[in-house]
Amino acid sequence: MSNLIVLGAQWGDEGKGKVVDLLADRFDVVARYQGGHNAGHTIYIGEQKFVLKLIPGGILRPNTEVVIGNGVVIDLAALIEEIEKLEESGIDVRNRLRVSNRAHVIFPFHRLIEKMSEARENRIPIGTTSRGIGPCYEDKTGRRGIRVADLMDAENFRMLYDILAADKQILAATFHLDEPVNYAEIREKTEEYAQRIRPLVCDTAAFLHEAMARGKRILFEGAQGTMLDIDHGTYPFVTSSSAAAGGACTGTGVPPTKIDGIAGVSKAYITRVGSGPFPSESKDAAGDLLRREGNEFGAVTGRPRRCGWFDVPLLRYTAMVNGFDTLVITKLDVLDHLEQIPVCIGYRLCGKELKEMPATYRELEAIQPIYKALPGWLAPTRGISRFEDLPSAARDYLRFLEESTGVEIGGVSIGPERNETIIRTGTKLQRLI
Repeated sequence: MSNLIVLGAQWGDEGKGKVVDLLADRFDVVARYQGGHNAGHTIYIGEQKFVLKLIPGGILRPNTEVVIGNGVVIDLAALIEEIEKLEESGIDVRNRLRVSNRAHVIFPFHRLIEKMSEARENRIPIGTTSRGIGPCYEDKTGRRGIRVADLMDAENFRMLYDILAADKQILAATFHLDEPVNYAEIREKTEEYAQRIRPLVCDTAAFLHEAMARGKRILFEGAQGTMLDIDHGTYPFVTSSSAAAGGACTGTGVPPTKIDGIAGVSKAYITRVGSGPFPSESKDAAGDLLRREGNEFGAVTGRPRRCGWFDVPLLRYTAMVNGFDTLVITKLDVLDHLEQIPVCIGYRLCGKELKEMPATYRELEAIQPIYKALPGWLAPTRGISRFEDLPSAARDYLRFLEESTGVEIGGVSIGPERNETIIRTGTKLQRLI
């Protein structure tokens, strides 16, 4: 039995959903451990395109069960809409989805609070999606949040909700927010949603432990990427949860001793959405080419992603924080048209080369990246099914990344569809799956 964590090694949008979907048929359960409905996974199966927001990628594999863990925050309307869309496509969701009774609930007024926070004078704008995720995590940490389990007891829920709603009304009045909010209607709709998800709700930690006791294999799915982790990312330009590998344990109730491997997912270049430092960002025509060829627009929000070159110091840092056993490199095919491919191999700050990742965004914004140009291959990589058949310059590029980061590259994606991924023979990745 092998239990594997799959998570982003950069700033998110690395293609984790596709990797999870690819590997899911080799696992019995896929469990998501953090984030909210802003972190979309796009998965292509033939002519069909699926955009998943809350439900783990394993849902597209008919024999795989999926879990939304306690570390996730849930917008009930978004969850029900996602279930219905998948069922319209012929996917059996209700018989295979479990929702943690300890997950916290996002309410519409959380979105209002987030907009207020982003627009405040002298506030550093983070560039959030304003879906209420951060404020929900704030309520969770402030010990005033409402969990799915609370929804199952109508009388208790009404008491907790009225207290929370009163707090938000005071906050809105304090900051002169005039946007109308019908708190009574929100409560009524939430009670309706609660009844609709009731059959899916359980103690998912107990469910996962029982599955493992029966010899079942678990794949843990992260949202966002390590550099957006609340502790280890480019704070304050981060998400509100533990996106790193450690979050898989706290976000599902499965101890570290049950984890057998950790796989990072990284693009062959790098992207970022929203504000924040980005040392290897390319703001010229090359960045536009990466965005165009890589279709770098948010799966959920549609926002254009900032694009740049592979960042070795960043990957070394995320490998250290997570303990990567292996990497899956995605979107190698996007580089097929480049004669030369810059790679950031170091950071320089105030004339000195850095040995560690700076802790503040101010230092990161002042970094001067050190680049090494590698030859491109100017040949198509899509359709290739063996690592040995890739163009020699593409293999050299991947080996350079492997040697520079100190982490094996166990898989390479050369197209958007689930089967356009090469699993290298003899790697840790192959053994873990």
